[in-house]
Amino acid sequence: MSILADHPLAFGAATVGNLYRALSDADAEATLQAAWDAGIRHFDTAPHYGLGLSERRLGAFLRSKPRDEFIVSTKVGRLLEPVPGGADGDDMAHDFAVPRTHERRYDASEAGVRRSLDESLERLGLDRVDVLYLHDPDVAPEGERVALDAGLAALAALRREGMADAVGIGSKSLTALEAAATSGLADVLMVSSRITLLDHSAIERVVPACAAHGVEAIAVSIFNSGLLAKPRPASDARYDYGAADRELLARAHAIADVCEAHGVDLPTAAIAFPLRMPTVVARAVSASRPAQMAETGARAAAPVPDAVWAELTDAGLIPAECA
Repeated sequence: MSILADHPLAFGAATVGNLYRALSDADAEATLQAAWDAGIRHFDTAPHYGLGLSERRLGAFLRSKPRDEFIVSTKVGRLLEPVPGGADGDDMAHDFAVPRTHERRYDASEAGVRRSLDESLERLGLDRVDVLYLHDPDVAPEGERVALDAGLAALAALRREGMADAVGIGSKSLTALEAAATSGLADVLMVSSRITLLDHSAIERVVPACAAHGVEAIAVSIFNSGLLAKPRPASDARYDYGAADRELLARAHAIADVCEAHGVDLPTAAIAFPLRMPTVVARAVSASRPAQMAETGARAAAPVPDAVWAELTDAGLIPAECA
């Protein structure tokens, strides 16, 4: 039985780990409360996000909430090692506005995975998590497949021990996602940036593998780093952490034209789009301000007419299977 199907909208907590800009503890808590007020009960975090800050802030927020009313996912793969001599500048090389008190060391071994989970549980103030992912095996120095095989085996052992109800990987690597889907060890995949209105690559390769092997998916980074986050993309909009080129901007505007013709804006369609796939049972959104979270929550609840998908398909802007 799916652990995610009852929670189709998740909050991605990288922002409360000071992604791109610093938030105060009070602002982070208010944003998390706005997500809760919007009905969200599914929260995703990782040690990577702000060198543990996201987990600490999320854990502090959830301590006042009944444990049976929410689900939490976090990730393993990156261990946080103290920087000798204390903080060494900031962590903006990884896009987090926090002091660089630790450095990340990739470790997908069984010992590394267990240590990572133990440290995450301490930061979160929990005795277990609901979902546990291997984070970005494609960046592992030993190679994607070696990390994937070791990490999934370690996660499966933790699942058998009751430390998580479901396990899988979180990645934007199509080869890693497809291999995990066919491994027989993964329950769910966190697909980053590859099931969006502008990037359909996982729909072609990963979604069929999930369907064939009974694996579910959650789509994250569904705005492709910002290009789909506003009703009309700005000329300097970001796409997958870099500058969007003219072709991508033109496609985004063409999709926005169709949406507007049917009384829907581009971000609303971007939030709804991943659920067009039968194996995608959830998607994640994020925010760094309460008002932004409230607006995103309202968009997630708004219906998108079937005519939008039909017209986007006819125009060749989304695959036929999404109509």
